[in-house]
Amino acid sequence: MKKTVSVLALLCSVFAAFAQVHISQLFSDNMVLQRNSKAPLWGKAKAGSTVSVITSWDGKSYSAVAGPDGKWSVKVSTPDAGGPYSITFNQGRKSTVLKNVMSGDVWICSGQSNMEMPVEGWGKVTNYEQEVSEAVQYPGIRLLNLKRAYSDAPQEDFEVKDEYGWDICGPATVANFSACAYFFGRELYKDLNIPIGLINTSFGGTCIESWIGSEAITTLDSEKDFIEQGKAVVGKRYDVDSLRRVWFSQIDAKDRGFSGKKAVWAEAGFDDSAWKNIHVPGDVSKMGMDGFDGSIWFRTAFEMPQAFAGHDVELRLGTIDDNDVTYFNGRKIGETSGYSNERIYVIPARLVKAGKAQLTVRCVDTHGSCGIMGRYGKVEIACGDKSIDISGDWKCCFGATSDEVIKIPESSLRPDFPSNQFNAMLNPLIPFSVKGALWYQGETNADASYQYRETLPLMIRNWRELWGNEMPFYIVQLANYMELQTDPGEKSGWAELREAQALSAQAVKDAHMAVIIDIGDAKDIHPKNKQEVGRRLGLLARKYTYGEDISADSPAMESYSIEGSSIRIRFKNAKSLVADGKVRGFVIAGGDRVFHFADARIDGCDVVVSCPDVKYPLAVRYAWANNPVCNLYNEAGLPACPFRTDDWIGVTYGRKHRNP
Repeated sequence: MKKTVSVLALLCSVFAAFAQVHISQLFSDNMVLQRNSKAPLWGKAKAGSTVSVITSWDGKSYSAVAGPDGKWSVKVSTPDAGGPYSITFNQGRKSTVLKNVMSGDVWICSGQSNMEMPVEGWGKVTNYEQEVSEAVQYPGIRLLNLKRAYSDAPQEDFEVKDEYGWDICGPATVANFSACAYFFGRELYKDLNIPIGLINTSFGGTCIESWIGSEAITTLDSEKDFIEQGKAVVGKRYDVDSLRRVWFSQIDAKDRGFSGKKAVWAEAGFDDSAWKNIHVPGDVSKMGMDGFDGSIWFRTAFEMPQAFAGHDVELRLGTIDDNDVTYFNGRKIGETSGYSNERIYVIPARLVKAGKAQLTVRCVDTHGSCGIMGRYGKVEIACGDKSIDISGDWKCCFGATSDEVIKIPESSLRPDFPSNQFNAMLNPLIPFSVKGALWYQGETNADASYQYRETLPLMIRNWRELWGNEMPFYIVQLANYMELQTDPGEKSGWAELREAQALSAQAVKDAHMAVIIDIGDAKDIHPKNKQEVGRRLGLLARKYTYGEDISADSPAMESYSIEGSSIRIRFKNAKSLVADGKVRGFVIAGGDRVFHFADARIDGCDVVVSCPDVKYPLAVRYAWANNPVCNLYNEAGLPACPFRTDDWIGVTYGRKHRNP
């Protein structure tokens, strides 16, 4: 009898679930609908059934018939900013009611890790305890946090990070939400006093190509062959996974660093004098080993300080591309898979003795970049608050290469493949009505910055076409990062990426850029002052989207002229220019194209640049480095945008991005 009842109950529950209208997690309690719009609402129901939607703000009822695939949609007329409201979805006798719905402005917030970085996480934003506690003051800001996902085919739905759809802004919810997005939303909320909806759809380490729809990205000749390789194995992913397992086992079996299962190349007394010298940290693909896949061993010897002896010691390797096994004096101390995972291994106190020590890292690379990438640009041994830098010349040798094992077809089923983030994290949002978009990305594409001149405008056009409106785009230019500039002629992919971002903002209608060249961190790719990033984005939106008469743009070069042994730079977006002390950040070159640090003086809205070593100048650059020393601002306190007057071929010219 109990079995009969349980089966009947199961059948009833299945029928009820089938009969009930299904709506995406995009539509939930606490959501924000775009004000004064024809807002699409959609979902699934039993094929042929009628779904009615009733909106409380006007009492109107809208209806749609579910198609053969169960899909239905309606467009509802939304009111001016306000709320709370409710929306009722009816199918037959079944109803779903969304409560506490607001009408306001909705913004998509996307990009890689600097957009993903939460308020209370990854080292925490500046003053994070205060920021988290004060978030309770802004219940009109609503947050939708998408889980990181990727797919090689367009998806109709998504998962959220939290248990349930949209959240009301507060200490518990904002702590895990995008800091950049939140501080932007707060700037608008405080100024406009209307509900603000923020959709965080970001994924750390991703390239811009992964955020562009497949039809658009295949218009680029540089991507066609790469994408076709991935398509060739769609539907064969289990075969690919099986081949990968075989590939790894064959690499292990053929690795000359092992004798059986013993890692002989990791032994403290092993003679590595015949091995190749290589700088660590760094990408071996940029050190004459381009295209290498397989296993590679790295070794270095260093002096363990007496003060560290008998204590647990941290080995800080940073990220390693892709997988590693790490040994200290021949003993394994750690093992990690995945290129995005930071390696911090503990050398136990019983192994730590003063004097010469040997470190060995076996790295297995499957694709693209390879090597020990470091932490904040270096590799360290640390004990308490003391540390020693063991970066520099190491030894390296191949254990086994991909030429010695089976070949694996390039699979599209992985993060950072063209269109994969778009498929999983943007396609399910279309055509939800939005006000505009924020974009903070570029670090991953810095090795192919010239290509970004094509891909960023393409992505903006792609999103606008698919959403069916000319939504404004607000772009965050890359912050300063890595070692401070010491070479006036520094060749910098990051500088060229910033240039590509600036050119895109100039070329694309209603695209604008926030300059943050002054608030980065030499040792942290995720700078913590996200409040100022959000504020500067908010200033741009207040000016260009909401029509306020405010200063929002950074000073930018408008024109230049050569005046004898000097070059005069005329700036726009400034009533006056200021600097804290001597103007810094300018370099100048003559016909030999050799740059020198320059003297610069402010003359109204101009800067006059010269150098005694350059009698006949031809070109000026400003803030042209990974981490330039620069200090030029306008009267509103906004930093001058990096620029160059020349068009000489850069370090990334002709390079095409390929995923790690």
